[in-house]
Amino acid sequence: MDKRLVVVTGGTRGVGAGIARAFADTGDEVVVCARRPPRDPLEGVGFAPLDLRDPSAVRAFFGRLPRLDVLVNNAGGTPHRLLAGTEAERHARVIALNLTAPLTASLAAYDGLKRARGSVVMIGSVSGTRPSPGTAAYGAAKAGLANLARSMAVEWAPDVRVNTLVVGMVRTELSHLHYGGEDGIGAVSRTVPLGRLATPADVGGAAVFLASDAAAYITGAGLLVHGGGERPAFLDAAAADVDKEDRRHG
Repeated sequence: MDKRLVVVTGGTRGVGAGIARAFADTGDEVVVCARRPPRDPLEGVGFAPLDLRDPSAVRAFFGRLPRLDVLVNNAGGTPHRLLAGTEAERHARVIALNLTAPLTASLAAYDGLKRARGSVVMIGSVSGTRPSPGTAAYGAAKAGLANLARSMAVEWAPDVRVNTLVVGMVRTELSHLHYGGEDGIGAVSRTVPLGRLATPADVGGAAVFLASDAAAYITGAGLLVHGGGERPAFLDAAAADVDKEDRRHG
């Protein structure tokens, strides 16, 4: 069987690098694309410079590929920005990167994916399923991405499958900046039912599954990769009240 060609957008570090490594480990030919090359190139993974916010460059990139079996729309992210403290243009740029860019890439990739009867894997987020104070534009974009994937799955069936990974908190090389060092990472990990943050390899394994023959009848789905989600805050509040009452009568 010929090797599949897999493109991972934004696959130079963190979650994207974990996804690229997971596909490479299965024997696929993998190309990651981003504006800047990786600091530490991945063995067996190619790199192509690409600004995903430039539609003409995106179309040219996919038009040069000899074939395409899997597209993983991973590029995205956001800084912490309160809505009222930031001008609309900056929020719009976050939406463009996290929603418009995956749409642009998917449309450019469609013909190649159709010929290969391939699949698209969107990298979504739990931020798109709940309130996301401080990252509201990002959460809105990820909610839109999930809806886009479901619509795309219907329009492009049966030729191309489209699914979404709904990803929770992931431990990457930058986690200490978000969670305040090891103590903060430990505290946040204790809020996850499985007791730890995801690793890039966890997300990579889930992406490989959705793009595999084992998932041949799965399209338009959202696979939760969040360790069980978040323990509801009211449970801890209620437990604290019960504990306080027990001590009063102890």
